[in-house]
Amino acid sequence: MTFRNQEKIHNKNHTKKWADKRIGITGASGSLGISLSKEFKSKGAYVIGLTHQQKAKELNLNEGPNQWVQWSCGKENELSNLLDTLDVLILNHGVNPGGNLNAKALENAIEINALSQWRLIEIFTEISLKQINTDKTKELWINTSEAEIQPAFSPSYEISKRLIGQMISFKYSSLTKDQHSKLKIKKIILGPFQSKLNPIGIMNPDSVARKIINKSIYSSKLIIISPNPLTYILMPIAEISREIYFYFFKDKKN
Repeated sequence: MTFRNQEKIHNKNHTKKWADKRIGITGASGSLGISLSKEFKSKGAYVIGLTHQQKAKELNLNEGPNQWVQWSCGKENELSNLLDTLDVLILNHGVNPGGNLNAKALENAIEINALSQWRLIEIFTEISLKQINTDKTKELWINTSEAEIQPAFSPSYEISKRLIGQMISFKYSSLTKDQHSKLKIKKIILGPFQSKLNPIGIMNPDSVARKIINKSIYSSKLIIISPNPLTYILMPIAEISREIYFYFFKDKKN
């Protein structure tokens, strides 16, 4: 079999996986959100973009999601009915205060990058674990970035990303084997890509989106895309270390 034929088979199977799936993406009006939406739509998925922007409906639906839903941090419970209909929820919203060391900037970063995401994680986890049909597995992807383990030249951003990164590791370790069969949790660890948060990013968001979706098929927990080779070493070590640490405190009856 030639390489070209193998690639065609791979693309066909990959497209089949996402056909008719309902994908929810927060931060969908940002560079990566738009790129993920286009890529998922090209594979037959129905994409719902969750955004804080009041003018989201005016954005180009050809470039972005099939449907826009406006929401606000602190009102995550209002999304419960929508989240119940999703096959995959991708948490991609965030803020980057840069070098601002103001306490308000830190508070805002923690609220949006960590606490808001945690509330959505809890809601989606509860919905997923209540599924009667155990043959159906929902997926939860969270974009924490490599700021979880490396400097990002933004102290507040780094603190908030490290917080949500550890909270996700905690959640992952707290689930039983049966619960993991109902909900797959994956972390997206990205290096610098071009966006409003990082206009000097060196990676193209369209390319990053394709790689995220391709790697999601084979990655059980971490989806790492970075030009920094250290990220591919340090992130798994950090994740395994947390998993071992949490194991000692886990109820062994589960």
